[in-house]
Amino acid sequence: MRKIFTIASALLLSATVNAQVVSTFDSLTLSGTDTFYVNYSKPATNVGFTSGAAVFETVYDTAGYSGLRRGFVYSNMTDSVTSGFTNQNSAKAGIGYNGSSQYAVAFVTDSVVVGMKDTAASASTQPQGFYITNNTYAYNSMKDGDGFAKKFGGVPNVDSDWFKVTVNAYYMGNLKTDYVEFYLADFRDPDSTKDYIMKTWEWVDLTPLGEVDSLKFSLSSSDTGSWGMNTPAYFCMDDMKINVAYVSVNDIVKAPAAKVYPNPAVNQLYVEVLDAAIQQVSIYDMTGKVVAMQEAKQSKLSFNVAQLPAGNYIIRMSGDNGVAVSKFVKQ
Repeated sequence: MRKIFTIASALLLSATVNAQVVSTFDSLTLSGTDTFYVNYSKPATNVGFTSGAAVFETVYDTAGYSGLRRGFVYSNMTDSVTSGFTNQNSAKAGIGYNGSSQYAVAFVTDSVVVGMKDTAASASTQPQGFYITNNTYAYNSMKDGDGFAKKFGGVPNVDSDWFKVTVNAYYMGNLKTDYVEFYLADFRDPDSTKDYIMKTWEWVDLTPLGEVDSLKFSLSSSDTGSWGMNTPAYFCMDDMKINVAYVSVNDIVKAPAAKVYPNPAVNQLYVEVLDAAIQQVSIYDMTGKVVAMQEAKQSKLSFNVAQLPAGNYIIRMSGDNGVAVSKFVKQ
């Protein structure tokens, strides 16, 4: 069978075009007022959505009626009063950041992931931060207690309770050591007048994470039991800002970097490195997730792609001379 070669070019980056892209969720379509994103088209698989430069994970239960298993929905719900599980997709603020009608709600079982849409094709993707608040279900549970979770502070108000989100980052398939923590409720100060449960939109600074491929969000609480965290595992997000440094086409110096074959590929993909400065070869799916990665310790690399879903993939080759980007099709 004739092999089709794809020639990748090394990009010597003398300039980039910088842009700040904001995930506002406002352009995403909902069926009406006081509703939220629902998609049972592929149960137990990721049916997430894109806003700005970010791709938000969404996984529904296989039964098709039990609701969200984990991940994000976008919402325009305004109920800031009703307690309990039936009101899990409303922000306690009753509206999005800065008066916007739509925002995102995260249901965090273990962790949920936000990928960077332009990671493979751009020189750099650096999240700046986002606005956060509690959803109504979690806020009311912490304020008043319910059948599963305690009233924060206890009765009397002497317990050092807390509820926080932790943001970790992946880059080139590796978990970075830096992370960001933000408290959605905090009763740890001996001065009880400083106790709070957040119900306004507040900024979370993600600049300490630097360049990333994806973000992992986790929740933890002082209120835990034999089944894990008792506090409802939700938070709301709006206006995530990401700095993306796109390669400026007018300032690229091209030189042969690698051959990629066969293309399309079925079981095995080969990357023949022609530029000795290349140090790492990564394969990304179209959501920006790293699905395979190798150090370029030899001139010809072999990737087993048999288990990858059919579709388009991006190959990113990085080294001292810059970044080379190519594509292949998995059949």
